[in-house]
Amino acid sequence: MPPEPFFAGPGLDRVDQLRAQPEAIAALLHDPSARALSWDNGAPSIDEAGELMWQSVDPADSPLFLGLRDGEPRFSALPDGQVAFDTRAHFGLLGQLGERDAPLFAAALSLANWHRRHLFCAVSGHPTIVVRGGWSRKCDECSAEHFPRTDPVVIMLATHDDRLLLGRQPQYPAGRYSALAGFVEPGETIEAAVARELHEEAGIDVTDVRYVASQPWPFPSSLMIGCTSRALGDELVIDRTELEDARWFTRDEVAASMAKAGPFLPPPRFAIAHTLLADWLDHPPTP
Repeated sequence: MPPEPFFAGPGLDRVDQLRAQPEAIAALLHDPSARALSWDNGAPSIDEAGELMWQSVDPADSPLFLGLRDGEPRFSALPDGQVAFDTRAHFGLLGQLGERDAPLFAAALSLANWHRRHLFCAVSGHPTIVVRGGWSRKCDECSAEHFPRTDPVVIMLATHDDRLLLGRQPQYPAGRYSALAGFVEPGETIEAAVARELHEEAGIDVTDVRYVASQPWPFPSSLMIGCTSRALGDELVIDRTELEDARWFTRDEVAASMAKAGPFLPPPRFAIAHTLLADWLDHPPTP
């Protein structure tokens, strides 16, 4: 098994059966052990030890029921829809976030982002209200119920003669190369999305698409589906509207870079691309 990606793991007991019981959730709001997540500039607050910060529950301001942690209720205030979502600022937080709280950070931020964007019914256009402890919204006008969405994204490695294809986007820090990625389109399988994205961005055809691991990605709310594949050739035709550059790296180059002594800056520890590279290094080809 590959190492577990950052943000993965249970984080808390989601106790889905309680979401349809408003009386039970109301009682948990008044539990002495209940706590509400603290927020700062549109993201969960993190202390110097890398742990999420909690505060006393205000029943009037904490309608989102996150679940139970070690049997204790955890809530979150309904995020302000006017708070700007600053992805770069949030990335800066992740360097100090501890692995234990990472899954809860991802769940809370993804749920908050969804609420910010779904204040109105997509069917009737009328305002929606929070139901099921914050895990859905309902339209009083047409009774349509809307649930939090997750957008599937494939992120993949392609190999050829024990070399790895990596690319860089213009917004990356200087020297960074990472796995290629793209959204899964409607009516498309994971395998087809991997093959399409690699052909569109790098001009290569691949086979033997294999699933490796997945990762919640709360920016704003995606599921990163990590895969590997085998390229049928190594000639690249780079789509410069998507990538600034792409190239093949040898196993030694990847290993040195992951040790911070190689020709490129690897993806950060909290990205599943980092997990994919580490897993590839752990599985050299069989002689």
